[in-house]
Amino acid sequence: MSNATGNIDTIRTAEAEHFGKLAAEWWNPKGSSAMLHRLNPVRLGFIRESIDSHWKGDSRSVKPLAGKTALDVGCGAGLLCEPLARLGAAMTGVDAAAENIAAAREHAAGGGLPITYHHGELSSLGLRGFDLVTSMEVIEHVANKAAFIAALAETLADDGLMILSTPNRTAASRLLLIEAAERIGMVPRGTHHWDDFITPPELAILLQDAGFQVGQPMGIAFSPLKGLHLSDDMSLNYILTAKRA
Repeated sequence: MSNATGNIDTIRTAEAEHFGKLAAEWWNPKGSSAMLHRLNPVRLGFIRESIDSHWKGDSRSVKPLAGKTALDVGCGAGLLCEPLARLGAAMTGVDAAAENIAAAREHAAGGGLPITYHHGELSSLGLRGFDLVTSMEVIEHVANKAAFIAALAETLADDGLMILSTPNRTAASRLLLIEAAERIGMVPRGTHHWDDFITPPELAILLQDAGFQVGQPMGIAFSPLKGLHLSDDMSLNYILTAKRA
């Protein structure tokens, strides 16, 4: 479906409503977003290595994103925006749920972080020229994946870096991320729909078709000893970089 400006809508209303209902608990590490709190340090480790590699930065710097702009799409209540802001980025977040944006603004204000937040369809917001664009665990929730990638591409500076993460569509992800995690309450029921998961080759094709060069994906795996960690095992979840070809 296209909106009045001719952009293709990617927001699924039911998905936005689902996550909007979780807004009040987003920052509770033991609440409904507990899994995201566990994922965040793993994702940030990958992001830090990727930005140091892309911009040839000093791995010892505490502000590797100083002087750079960053955009997190599908930001929820700001769980990734805030640490990226602390890494020095002039930070912007976008989310489909107004409740999440309200919670994000309140939490950022409480921490004294000058993050700009927007609610709405990404392609309608006119955001452009970001050095870093991230979108974590989002593409599996959108109505049109190609249109979503195109919208992300519009926001990225020519020499910018994009980082995406998403669950893989495998038998293991169906068993562990949906049937097990939702049944025991680690993930709220109805969060994931396995048929909407996308495999690394499928995502790579979408990105390549949009004019991107795709980096080697890394798995986000789980083990009892290590917990969630970066791995060559991509059967559950993976994260990758993309830059303009």
